[in-house]
Amino acid sequence: MDSPVAGAVTRMTDEQLLRYSRHILLDEIGIEGQQRLLAATALIIGVGGLGSPAALYLASAGVGRIILVDGDTVDLTNLQRQILHTPARINEPKVRSGKAALASINPHVEVEAIVARVAGAELAALVARSDVVLDCCDNFTTRHAVNQACVSQRTPLVSGAAVRFAGQLSVFDSRGDGAACYNCLFPEGDDIDEPRCAVTGVFAPLTGIIGALQAAEALKLLAGSGEPAVGRLLLFDALALEWRSVKFARDPQCAVCAQRPIHPGGQESAGQRR
Repeated sequence: MDSPVAGAVTRMTDEQLLRYSRHILLDEIGIEGQQRLLAATALIIGVGGLGSPAALYLASAGVGRIILVDGDTVDLTNLQRQILHTPARINEPKVRSGKAALASINPHVEVEAIVARVAGAELAALVARSDVVLDCCDNFTTRHAVNQACVSQRTPLVSGAAVRFAGQLSVFDSRGDGAACYNCLFPEGDDIDEPRCAVTGVFAPLTGIIGALQAAEALKLLAGSGEPAVGRLLLFDALALEWRSVKFARDPQCAVCAQRPIHPGGQESAGQRR
């Protein structure tokens, strides 16, 4: 599938030029970058604490199509941090609640709501339709499934996590032949502690910080701006207000990406088409 981020895009209307003028004023985005955003599709897996701010910023920034995927419904305990949802929408599917919230922010963005925990061929098909994927889920099983689909389709993946007062963020861009994938960093099957906020708790603003950064990295990838956090794991301690950046490389023995065919032309830039 040809990515809109490098293909022809339609001319913006006067209303769009005014609405997105603060992006257009940025030399790193400009009119061409904003047009790429308007033509792009972003897939968000998980519409909870991380997916809420991520979706809101992607919609407000003018990403043309947003696909929301989540099988859960809104619960009273979600409202402490999941800012897409409201008390009036308790018991509604999160993706439908999210779609309503995004429509109020930017009615010109097309939002597709999928009430399911997708996997296998269905997940691969959704990734193939997307220009960037945001992993905003809360379990390793889904993270690994999303990573495998992104590697297979050569779709950039922005991964975030938040629990207690600790957050993390990284970008995996399989368009580069030497790029690591999520499985290189967290191999599937390793005995990794998987704390859940339902049991351990989570600091409400932490999900906003990490989710907003996921949106920022996704927008950079789509617009072809700056340097995304590829090959870096950013760790945030909200109690100490401290960041750490840990570099990592591709695992030559990775079960997911080590056998990936070499792409003609080698490394591609963030703004190039897959």
